[in-house]
Amino acid sequence: MKFKTFAAFVGPSIFLMLVFIAAPLISVFMQSFYLTQPVLQAVEVETCTPGFLTQTCTTEIKNQPILDEAGKVVTRTEFVGLQSYRNVLEPEAAWAAISSGRIGQLLTIDFWKALRFTLTFTLITLPLVIGLGLALALAVNNAAKAIRGQVIFITLLPFIITPVIGALSIRWLFIGDGILTAGLEWWLARDISMFAQGWTIELLMLFYRVWHVAPFAFVVFYAGLQTVNQDTLESAIIDGASRWERLRYVIIPHLMPLIIFISLIHLMDSYRVFEEIVGFSAQAHRISLQWLTYDLLTPDDSGNRSISRASASAMLTMIGIVILLIPLLRRTWADHKGAGH
Repeated sequence: MKFKTFAAFVGPSIFLMLVFIAAPLISVFMQSFYLTQPVLQAVEVETCTPGFLTQTCTTEIKNQPILDEAGKVVTRTEFVGLQSYRNVLEPEAAWAAISSGRIGQLLTIDFWKALRFTLTFTLITLPLVIGLGLALALAVNNAAKAIRGQVIFITLLPFIITPVIGALSIRWLFIGDGILTAGLEWWLARDISMFAQGWTIELLMLFYRVWHVAPFAFVVFYAGLQTVNQDTLESAIIDGASRWERLRYVIIPHLMPLIIFISLIHLMDSYRVFEEIVGFSAQAHRISLQWLTYDLLTPDDSGNRSISRASASAMLTMIGIVILLIPLLRRTWADHKGAGH
């Protein structure tokens, strides 16, 4: 292929990636080292109580932002180095909690609390999604052709639903006097509040993520099962291999590239968990790294946003994703080199 033809095909994609991925990433990285604050000035403010004869006035000094000619707040940007990362990580308080063995105290720090939930959410849902997706694919692949289409359609429904809508639907089933909560209360003969404690909310979020994402794994695995070498399977059957042995030594090795692919997609997606926090209104009990970045960007009562700390939180989130992906990427690279030889 000529270079001009190659550039014509690849050039637009590279340009869009630079504009919409690389440039924002560099901007966030740079903003994490700078702190922008409004310029304040001390102003005397007089406050008077209602009334005329008994009116009492007091004067106090308040700091108010300076406005320019257009009425906008004047700001000052200064280089703070790694201070924003220190403000997010709180290393002194974290180390004090770890050295004293008080893990509960460590989890009172927003970043470490969010990191604990994010890692738990990601690493628990990953094997469940792969296992359930593979089980569904095997079941559908062995089902009668007459019902295979209907089963595939029903299995794909959770994946089609918009994430926030799906999370809200699960929440409505359990919150207050929801249908499933009412059924559990009748069965157990006791009052149940699924949203009064953090661990039950976390279980519901884990359930929702597996329910929502497993159909994606199912589709990929089902497509992969159509390419399994039937001669190899028949040979294994003739040699007396059981169903489990055929699955372990023939099917799973054949599907291993797809397992790695699904793991990569799931790790990148789950580590950025956000919809579940919003859909289940879980921020009072559980927060994620992505939600922490969003919370830092939310304006406070005076309209200020912690852009520097939010940028540092976003960069730490990306570093965490890279660390999780390194083993899978190394495995993919090793398989690629082995196939090349």
